[in-house]
Amino acid sequence: MYSTSDLKKGLIIEFEDAPCLVESHQSSDPRARNATVIHKVRLRNLKTNQKLDKSFRSGELFKVPDFQKRKVQYLYQDSTGYHFMDAESYDQFHLPADQLEWESKFLAENMDVTALVYRDEPIALELPPTVVLEITETIPAVKGNSARARNKPATLTTGFVVQVPEHIAQGESVSVDTRTGEFLGRSSK
Repeated sequence: MYSTSDLKKGLIIEFEDAPCLVESHQSSDPRARNATVIHKVRLRNLKTNQKLDKSFRSGELFKVPDFQKRKVQYLYQDSTGYHFMDAESYDQFHLPADQLEWESKFLAENMDVTALVYRDEPIALELPPTVVLEITETIPAVKGNSARARNKPATLTTGFVVQVPEHIAQGESVSVDTRTGEFLGRSSK
């Protein structure tokens, strides 16, 4: 069982008989108004993709959803969604694009990720904490402009735009945090 004190972004709990991902969490100051802590949480139902804003009192309990994690490989995207292959059984499945709004920003072909399987049905993805992607488009650095640390937009192979330091060039590989979408540094891939 999870308690309200365990709630954090990325945690999956069972709420209203469905697995739900905690997308954001804020707790009130117990000194304000009353002595109980109120936890404001944005949940995303992983079966229906519906978002829910809920408030919980400190000490409430939540079930741990009964799901499995399976290693899968991302294959391709088409009009029906994103297609994956189970690394053990070689079975293929797809997840709709609207179910992977955030995750799709970091998916590159042939990438290994983890699928969350609930009652024998893949319902969500769990990305690694960081991914290495190549910069496909950015403005060139101007020589002599390195006196101040400035950032510039850079488009990655997935189409996601990240802010990188001015000295990073097109064609370089960079590490990106999949939880925040922030640039972490250069990578040798």
